[in-house]
Amino acid sequence: MSATLPKKPPLDKLALRDVIDLSLWAGQLLLQHGAESARIEETVHRLGTGLGADWMDILVSPNAIAVTTVSGEEFRTKIRRVVSIGVNLRAIEQINSMTQRVIAGELDRVQVRREIEQIVRQPRQYTRWASVVMVGLSCAAFSQLFGGDWPVFFTTLVASMLAMFVRQELIRRHFNPLLVVIGTSFVATIFASLASRFQWGEQPQIALASSVLLLVPGVALINSAEDLITGHLVVGIIRGISGGLISLGIAVGILMGIRLMGISGL
Repeated sequence: MSATLPKKPPLDKLALRDVIDLSLWAGQLLLQHGAESARIEETVHRLGTGLGADWMDILVSPNAIAVTTVSGEEFRTKIRRVVSIGVNLRAIEQINSMTQRVIAGELDRVQVRREIEQIVRQPRQYTRWASVVMVGLSCAAFSQLFGGDWPVFFTTLVASMLAMFVRQELIRRHFNPLLVVIGTSFVATIFASLASRFQWGEQPQIALASSVLLLVPGVALINSAEDLITGHLVVGIIRGISGGLISLGIAVGILMGIRLMGISGL
């Protein structure tokens, strides 16, 4: 005779409302910070059931999450919209860690709310200028991997740092995301094209390609592929289109820059 799992005590309306609010809040943060759909569904379900619900039904769309939670004879449904989407792997890791602690019985609803509030309020892990310098070094390192010499390295370093600074300023002023990509790519191309115009290095065109790598939508394209594989077709297609639009914006910025500087191309 097989053993049966103990049945959870039913939650009242207020407790169930609290459970769906916390679970949906966590799911919103995951979607906002670049998690794939399967991870969002799994985390929201495990968090809600770990807090006492019997079951969680989750619908992830490109810019919103809908959740229905059930406990005994009670159920509640709630939708939360996600306005901005970016990448913050630190926040994703913290929410996953919090969910594990809920499943282990270490956190109750009050403590979960406090944890989520801390995640939302936490300052940036890196300063603005640290991000500028490290992005510049990353792009410059890629120029070395592509076969560039030291003049190309330093040209790429300055061009990508300047582009990152412009990107931060455009985002801070709430420009359209596609215009941010085009403007950042344009600025990077303008400076990087100096290497081709004045023949700095043996392969100055490498600086043009390397200085815009900070804009490549790697996370969006990877998540798109994962969503398509796991059956989240709508979200996967939208993320793929978004990645394609960003790639198009990069190309437009490069084209504008090389035309302005009189460079023949990459």
